[in-house]
Order: sequence, then structure tokens, then C-alpha cells
Amino acid sequence: MNNVLQMVWLIPFLPLAGFLINGLGRKQLSKTLSGIIGSGVILISFAISLYVFFSVKSGNTHVAHYFNFINIETLKIGFDLQIDQLSSLFLLIITGVGFLIHVYSTAYMHDEDSKDFAKYFAYLNLFVFSMLLLVMGANYVIMFIGWEGVGLCSYLLIGFWFKNTSYNNAAKKAFVMNRIGDLGFLLAVFWLITKLGTVDFHSVFTAVANPNNHPLTTFDITGITMLLFVGAMGKSAQIPLYTWLPDAMAGPTPVSALIHAATMVTAGIYMIARSNILYTMAPTTQAVVAIVGLATAVLAATIALKQNDIKKVLAYSTVSQLGYMFLALGVGAYTGAVFHVMTHAFFKALMFLGAGSVIHAMGGEQDMRNMGGLKKYMGTTQLTFLIGCLAIAGMPPFSGFFSKDEILAHAFEKNPVLWGVGVLTAFMTAFYMFRLYAMTFLGKFRGTHDQEHHLHESPKAITIPLIILAILSLVGGLVGIPEVFMHGGHKLEAFLEPIFAGSNEYVKAHTIVNELSHTTEYALMAVSVVGALAALLYAWNKFSKYEKTDVAETGLGKVLENKWYVDELYDTIIVKPIQSIAAFFNNVLEKKGIDGFVNGVGKAVNYGSRQVRLLQSGHVGNYVLLMVIGILILFIVQLFLK
Repeated sequence: MNNVLQMVWLIPFLPLAGFLINGLGRKQLSKTLSGIIGSGVILISFAISLYVFFSVKSGNTHVAHYFNFINIETLKIGFDLQIDQLSSLFLLIITGVGFLIHVYSTAYMHDEDSKDFAKYFAYLNLFVFSMLLLVMGANYVIMFIGWEGVGLCSYLLIGFWFKNTSYNNAAKKAFVMNRIGDLGFLLAVFWLITKLGTVDFHSVFTAVANPNNHPLTTFDITGITMLLFVGAMGKSAQIPLYTWLPDAMAGPTPVSALIHAATMVTAGIYMIARSNILYTMAPTTQAVVAIVGLATAVLAATIALKQNDIKKVLAYSTVSQLGYMFLALGVGAYTGAVFHVMTHAFFKALMFLGAGSVIHAMGGEQDMRNMGGLKKYMGTTQLTFLIGCLAIAGMPPFSGFFSKDEILAHAFEKNPVLWGVGVLTAFMTAFYMFRLYAMTFLGKFRGTHDQEHHLHESPKAITIPLIILAILSLVGGLVGIPEVFMHGGHKLEAFLEPIFAGSNEYVKAHTIVNELSHTTEYALMAVSVVGALAALLYAWNKFSKYEKTDVAETGLGKVLENKWYVDELYDTIIVKPIQSIAAFFNNVLEKKGIDGFVNGVGKAVNYGSRQVRLLQSGHVGNYVLLMVIGILILFIVQLFLK
């Protein structure tokens, strides 16, 4: 126990140290040394995280207190780190997948000069530090510090190639949209402080769960959870704050894998899972979370059907899968949501890195219409990518099958309509992922002769992380085998049980739970798998012989290709009106008001100085006269005062 507490601080400190070393020494360090430092600190953090993970299996929560971050008479907020089942699982995901992405980056970013190479690894290390702080914080304030940190790092990494204006715009868009969500999070924190005088997880959850001394009303709990969800909507890219994530593909591909597949975008799911008792006691908020999540899943899936940029397909797929996770949270399937976070981290990081391998081989090309036939040139990338596609499509026995099945089963228990829409989304997922696979790896090559001449498999620093992630995508679901297949097979549910025990007890006491029969569960699985398999085979058959054409999309296809024109809608109703107001104030208030006032003051001072300077004539007689007049005035004043 004490050993765990003594080592906990090293997990976030090591990436912070890597950030400082690479950041401050970027002009002196070689690429090799920058890569070793950047990757090495994450590997050591992963090793310590493994030790911590096995130390919390007994069900205990460890809180390490270092100092009071805020210490006033009415409020004390400690800089405390909490280690339990939920945080330890996320530590493994962040450091484990993070390490593979760091190793991958050493090859992918090798064309950068040594200074930019070191800066890139400094940013990656800072991101991992912020994400670790987010999941290890023992209160909402420490979580919020990490929350803001990953937002900053997202901005820095998306705009890493800052000389490109469109990349800078994408970075600014991500930053601004996240700030909108963060305001909701901040207001929720203020609400908790006002009502409870604390933001410590243990104190808040204990106070809420105590029926004899309930300090929060139903309105309070609903308001706080709604505001926290606004924060989650921004960070985890849900309607209406989702458009930043596809644009964030402007950053280097390993950044897309780390931030927008495995870690940052799952922060919202972590925050709600951590606050599960609050959400369980706020059914209105849970309904909103489920509906928004499902709507996001469907909308993003429809857009992904018609995208041709390989990274954009994966980006909208990520948005859709995040919607699935929020659906799970909304129906109370907290374990299912965390399970899907884990499996998604494996197969989506795999596919983003696989896409990076393809882009690397294609000399920067990202349009799938200019690819095709890469299977014979890139055997390892193709095979690992296929495993990722099978996992996300929910094909047994790949990891995505188990986590998706759990979410859909709980959705059916809650409302069959939710299940129906969720299954339809799963079918679309299988279709667009195998459309991507077929257009990229099957058929004949559609690129230029020069591109074909340079096609080759990526170096081992790229393919080895792909192989490891492919293995995890294949076997990762075995930690959550459903009861219908094996009694006691859901090891993850048993592991996380202490985290969600309060919510489970509350549901049993206040809700009639309709558990599915084994027959029903088998039927639901069959519909999901058969439908996804049919969509998969249809996409394979339709696009494996894809021929490039200049015929433009029309009708609904054009709408989907243009992403339902949501960005254009936001520009029309939000961006342009704000710009018009800003232009009005710039022309009227600033130029005619402020500038006029400042210029007027300047002219008055200038005129006054010209008149006052006349007093300095240089004639001694004038000075004597003025002195005499001054003395007379003083005498008159003295007489008057008497």
C-alpha cells in the first residue's frame, strides 16, 4: 500500500520531465536522443502503472495527498492523486498505447529537423502528463487542470506544422470549441463548491449517496450533471461540439492516434464514469446523454459513408464510436462504456497508425480514390488494418464484438428503439470501414507511376506497434466475455465493480431491472453480427474493384460528402454574425470612438504645449515680471484667507 503511494507521483512526473528535457534542450539534442527520452519516460510510466494496476485488485482506493492547492478558511482543495480500479485501467491505456505511438513517431517524424523533432516529442510528453493528471486527480479541480492541459496540447499538436494556415485554423477551432464545453465543466465545479464546500470525489459522492443527510436537491444534481456533460460534449466531440475533431486531422497522424482515438477524446467518458452516482441519480440527464450520444453516432456514421480522405473516415468513425460510449453511459452501462473505451483505443489507434503507414508510403497522399492495390506492397500494414476493421465492425471474436454487444444489450433493456438505431449505426460502421479497406488495399493501384515506384512496407518502428495493437484488437475483448457465453467470464465487470457499486445499489433500490434472457441475447447478437457481416461483404464486393471517376456526387450523397453542411451552418449563424459585430465595433467604436478620443486628446496636448512653450521666451525681464505677479497673487490669497 505505502509502496504504491510512494510511486504514484512518478507516473505523471516522468512525462513532465521528458517534456522539460526535450523542450529546453531541443537545440542541443539529436533526433535519436530526443526519441529515446520521449519514449523512455512513457515506458517507465507504463511499467509503474502495471505495478499500480495489480496493486489495486483488492478493491482498495489509494489517495496520495501532497499539499493544499487551494487553502483558505472556507475552502481547502488538495493536490491529491487517487488510484483505484478506474484510474489504474486508464493509466494502462494512456501509457501503454501512448508508448507505442511514441515509438511509431520516431520513424514517422524522422524527416523533421532535430529542433522540431524534439519539440514534437516535448508536446507529446506534455500531453501524456496532462492526461495522466486528468485521470489521477482525486477531485474535480485537479481533473480540470489536466482537462485544460490536454486542450492546450491538442492545440499545439494539431497546429504543429503552423506554417500552413489551414492547420492553424483547425488548431484554433479545436481550442475554441473545447473552451465552450470547458465553461460548463467550470460552472459545475462552482456549483459543487457553493452547495457542498468541496470538490473531492469521495466527499461529493458520499454526501450525495447518503439518504439521511442529502445536501443536494434533484434540481442541483440535474444541473451539475448537465453542466458536466456540456464539458464532456466538447472534449469528446458530441453534437453540437463535434466539428473540431475531423478538422484536427490536420496534425501529424500519430497525434490523431494518440489524442483523437485513444486518450483525449475519451476524457468525457472517464469524467462521467467517475461521476456515475451523480448521473444515476439524475435520470433526466441520463436520457439526454443517451439521446445525444446516439444522435452523434448516427450523424457521424452517415458522414463517414461518403468521405474520401482516409483520415477523415477514421475521424468521423471516432466521433461515431464516442457516441456509442455516451449511449452506454446514458443507459447506465458504465462498465460497457469503459470497456468500449479500452477496445476502441486498441483498434482505432491501430487504424490511425495504419493510415499513417499508408500515407508515409504514398508520399503524403490521403485521398483513397488515388490508392488501391496496396495489399501486395504493404503486407503487414494491410493485415493489421484488416484486423482493426474486423474489430470495429463487431465481428467475433475480435474485441469490438464484446464491447459493442454489451452496449447494445443494455440499450435494448432500456428501450428497443435505442437498440434499433444503435444496430443500424453498427451496420453503417461495417460498411464504411470496409469501403475504406477495399479502396485502399484491394483492386488495382490508382495513383501516379512515381507513387507506385516508391511503394514499400514501412520500417519496423512503424510496423511493430501495428502488430502489437493488432494482437490487442484481437484478444482484448476476452476480458469481458458475457455471462451468456461463460459464467464469471466478464473479468472487467468484476474488476470495476467497486467503482460502480453505489450506482448498482441505487438502481436496484429505485428501478425495476428487466434482465435479458439468454435466448434474447443470442438473438440480438445474431442480428448485429449477421447485419454487419452483410454490410461488410457488400462494401468488399462493391469497392474491391473501384474505378476512379470524375462524376460528382448528387442528392443525398453530395450532402453526406459535404458533412450535412454543418460547418457552413455554423459559419452562417455563428461565425459570420460575430465577425459582423466585431467589424461594426472595430469601425464605429474603435476607429470613430476610441481612436477619435485618443486623437483628440493628442491634438489638445499638442496645441497646449505649443501655447505653454511661449512662456519660455528666454527674456530675463519677462521672468522677473512673472515672479513679481506670482508674489502679488500670493499676498492677495493670504489676505483673502485671513
